[in-house]
Amino acid sequence: MQILRQAAPGWNAPVVTQMASLHRDPYLVLISCLLSLRTKDETTGPAARRLFALADTPEKMVALTPAEIERAIYPVGFYKTKARTVHEISQVLLDRYGGQVPNELDELLTLKGVGRKTANLVITQGFHKPGICVDTHVHRITNRWGYVQTKTPEETEMALRATLPQRYWIELNDLLVALGQTICHPVSPRCSACPVGHFCPKIGVTRHR
Repeated sequence: MQILRQAAPGWNAPVVTQMASLHRDPYLVLISCLLSLRTKDETTGPAARRLFALADTPEKMVALTPAEIERAIYPVGFYKTKARTVHEISQVLLDRYGGQVPNELDELLTLKGVGRKTANLVITQGFHKPGICVDTHVHRITNRWGYVQTKTPEETEMALRATLPQRYWIELNDLLVALGQTICHPVSPRCSACPVGHFCPKIGVTRHR
């Protein structure tokens, strides 16, 4: 983890982390994360900025129509469905939580479209509470390291919660997403450029550079 921390400034931080560092607002972290699902960061970032220029609170968001949200976030993946989800979640936050984003994992998971990855990101990036956000990069890399032996991201999260010291939980996603986007690719990873390559058994890797 120390080696990755030292190397990370040379990599691009995940877009949700960038939004969190700029705004420190759980609502904006939540919406940014919903927009980022199945969408590249270079698309998510501009879309989130366009949307937040129009509405950066639940009150302002529900004043927009889903069509207006669609136009702002296009071309993120599934933009029509995401526009409806953003509008509906914003209304639920107003109706159920007084316009505040809940800071408990189980409560976040009751929101439409919010899975464990999104909920953990809101907990860690929005509230700075311990959580382990496992996306495809975290799942792939920790299995390549042999630190876990799991089949799904949810299994990986539970395995990491059982073995990884809590002081590393919040930063794990940032570091491994950045590593996965720049070096530890799904196919033909750039192992020669990896700062922790000499520790890695490369489990499941058939070809690398």
